[in-house]
Amino acid sequence: MLLSGCGGGATRLEDLNTTTLTMPNGSKIVAETMIQELDTSRGMMFHDALAPGRGMISIYPREEKHPAFTYNVRVPLDILWLDREHRIVEIATNLPPCASKSAKACPIYGGVQNSRYSLELNAGGAQAYGLKVGDKLSF
Repeated sequence: MLLSGCGGGATRLEDLNTTTLTMPNGSKIVAETMIQELDTSRGMMFHDALAPGRGMISIYPREEKHPAFTYNVRVPLDILWLDREHRIVEIATNLPPCASKSAKACPIYGGVQNSRYSLELNAGGAQAYGLKVGDKLSF
């Protein structure tokens, strides 16, 4: 579906509210961008899939600890936390969906380091892009 309007913005519906991130190796991914508190807390909940080359980035109002869990998440994930300078400060890999009916029964991941952003990728994404703590992403 094409959208019309002024400027050189998104031309497809699925590209609205996205951010393109460039990895240290030059690879690019398009990440659905979450800014509102409700959206950042929901993250990948209720998503049935995450296409190759796609991700989800949450932008938090303050740099502080932002733990995550996989309650109602349907796909295995890697989650990366980044500081205000877009440097990776923490990585959790191959996180399984939580099958519990209770959010309180689901494990909590990350959030040990202060971060301003979190990036959710398909499980194995951090390794596939060669990402490690200290790497800087461009966006």
